Amino acid sequence: MPRLDDIRAGYLPLLDSAVLLVAADKGFAEVRGVRLILNRETSWATIRDRMGIGQLDAAHMLAPMPIAASLGLGPLAVPMVAPFVLALGGNAVTVSNAVAERMATINPVMDGPAAAGQALRRTVEAARRDGRPPLRFAVVHRHSSHNYDLRYWLAASGIGPDRDIDITVVPPPLMPDALATGQIDGFCVGEPWSTIAVRRGAGHIVTSKAEIWRRGPEKVLGLSAHFAETRGEVLERLILALHDAAAWCEDSANRETLAALLAAKEHLNVPESALLPALEGRLETAPGKRRAIEGFVTFHGADANRPNQDHGQWLFRQMVRWGDATDSETARDRAAAVFSPASYDTALGPLGPNRDSKRRLSENDRPAGLYDVAEENPASN
Repeated sequence: MPRLDDIRAGYLPLLDSAVLLVAADKGFAEVRGVRLILNRETSWATIRDRMGIGQLDAAHMLAPMPIAASLGLGPLAVPMVAPFVLALGGNAVTVSNAVAERMATINPVMDGPAAAGQALRRTVEAARRDGRPPLRFAVVHRHSSHNYDLRYWLAASGIGPDRDIDITVVPPPLMPDALATGQIDGFCVGEPWSTIAVRRGAGHIVTSKAEIWRRGPEKVLGLSAHFAETRGEVLERLILALHDAAAWCEDSANRETLAALLAAKEHLNVPESALLPALEGRLETAPGKRRAIEGFVTFHGADANRPNQDHGQWLFRQMVRWGDATDSETARDRAAAVFSPASYDTALGPLGPNRDSKRRLSENDRPAGLYDVAEENPASN
């Protein structure tokens, strides 16, 4: 048997770790000559730190994390790349029962981010008039899509993050309990933790990433630029394996098998029934209530896995907007380079014409899929 190249990869127990888990479990990696050695981690900070000191070769990462690492925004500065997108969407915004009840009195039909945002804005305004403390929402990491998508939605709804709502960090598996005990009033997290919170009677889902930024990148394969430069051929084979695994995950015929694999004790350790709503795109938003959300989570298809430099540039602009990064030409170039599709295209071949890897969003451009018409100026929020 030919020798396999080992790749040590970390992941968090979330639905969107599926592509990595399937690549290892279903033999897609081995077929490509890769032994994918997976380590389940407890927090995004742990993944960041283990990547920084070289204990992991690659990781299931929040889309902004490789940008932050490349810009030296954390404790360990490591130039990184994101050569494969593991999932689009997959997150939900969930609020406590008390907040949901107040929102429902304002707008009983919250069928999208615009309606839910306006109901939340009026709830926040009423709390301020009554002298109640600001609501507290949780995200999974400062440099996360959850943080920037939540802030984008709040600001577009007329709510000032950090002014009208406090935002803190809580690890994903702890969010349902934090909501149930009143430590937080809402959160943005990947599945299955919103579904679990709803089924525990702790809260209601009011909107989702798939509605705030349709087909926006959520998780990526992150690895060091050094790995990409020195083990490029191995990386190309890993990309091919992940591509095959992603196609398998997206196939609706595999949903129940995928749910069973993810639910296993050594992976997410949750009931299969907690994973199926997201995989089916029909979320239980409140006890006894379900709502179909098109493209709630996407693993493959229509360029879903190909890195897009527009997305890297947009995420960097959100980091600047919310005070996490300082804008400069050099920083913009680094952010774009993280989402370079070069390795992906080398592995799979260019997937279509008119793709300029040097293209840059202008100051007024926004990526496709954002739900609102005009971006708010953070200075006015």
